[in-house]
Amino acid sequence: MRANVPQLKLRWLFLGYLITNTGASFIWPLTTIYMHEYLGESLTTAGVVLFFNSLFMVIGSAVGGKLFDTWREDVTILLGIALTTGATGLLVFLHGWPAFPILLVISGFGSGMVVTAINGFATRITTRRASFIFNVMYFISNLGLVFGTLGVGFLLPLGISYVFATAFFMYLLFLIIAWFEYRGKNRPHKARAAQAKERIHLKLPVITVLLTLVLVWVFYEQWQSNISAFMLSRGLKIRDYSFLWTVNAILIVTFQPLLTAFDEWLTKHLRGRLYFGFALLASSFLILLVAKQYYFFIIAMAVLTLGEIIALPAVSTFVDQFAPESQKGRYQGMVQSCASAGRAIGPLIGALLIDSFSYHWLFIAATVVILMSTAAFAFSNLLARKPQDAKD
Repeated sequence: MRANVPQLKLRWLFLGYLITNTGASFIWPLTTIYMHEYLGESLTTAGVVLFFNSLFMVIGSAVGGKLFDTWREDVTILLGIALTTGATGLLVFLHGWPAFPILLVISGFGSGMVVTAINGFATRITTRRASFIFNVMYFISNLGLVFGTLGVGFLLPLGISYVFATAFFMYLLFLIIAWFEYRGKNRPHKARAAQAKERIHLKLPVITVLLTLVLVWVFYEQWQSNISAFMLSRGLKIRDYSFLWTVNAILIVTFQPLLTAFDEWLTKHLRGRLYFGFALLASSFLILLVAKQYYFFIIAMAVLTLGEIIALPAVSTFVDQFAPESQKGRYQGMVQSCASAGRAIGPLIGALLIDSFSYHWLFIAATVVILMSTAAFAFSNLLARKPQDAKD
């Protein structure tokens, strides 16, 4: 059946993903600073807005996955891009209160649909292994982050409208590309009709890896929120914290293509790749427990980044192996929803742990929770293999 499905060309998949990630990176890093410094809102209010933005990304991912599988793949992504483009275009002129948070939430919903649909299209491509495609997409998403944040640095001094206008034109470009290149790349109607009658039956390894993904993102978000304050309390400066993300970007750009070159070997050892990557992510917080000099933070960020590029792209590949052909979109939607859910609740959980206990207890909790969830994932894989071993 797969051979009869019209396939999207790989270059348009990658270009679309680069554009949407670059466009998003013009907006979300500014949210807290813009609301606090320009609109005069409290940091708590900014945190609530970010929470709802992530929440609606989760909802958008779920809706996008459902529509992708049961309706039309091309219309799903066009609708998501149109929502994001429209909301971003209005931000050029309406970026006060409460227009800004409302349009940001609408944009988050559309982005959830778009990212899920792109991942759905990725699972339909047969010219390359799914693991190769998801590795490249992860590299592209981080490249888009670098382009977006660099662009903001040049455009923000000119005025916030220039930032939103640039993001709007990028989404508009993607909408045009999707109209000509994504339109018509649908499965036959018969396959979609059959899908409408099917229910999702998640296997235990999928459940545990998705739970681990949520928890990883809960604590990964600490690096983007609470760890900056921890570094300042240690006498370091904002530029020291900013440089850590430069290290993050350099390592991703350097090592992600290297992983892609060994894609075949990594695919054969996919579970081991996930275990090792999750363990590295947990270890980065263990290093923070003893971090007194700046080089400890650099080492911790390097370990975090290596764990990130080893494990996180592999989650989509692992889940895709369990997804029925007719439910590829919804399974990838769950991956995106779990990542967004972790991002949404991460800053709040971190703040509660810090306020109730201390930064050190936050780092201990991150290490223990990630390792325990990884152990649960490994145990679920062992249980899943036993029935197969018995049959053999």
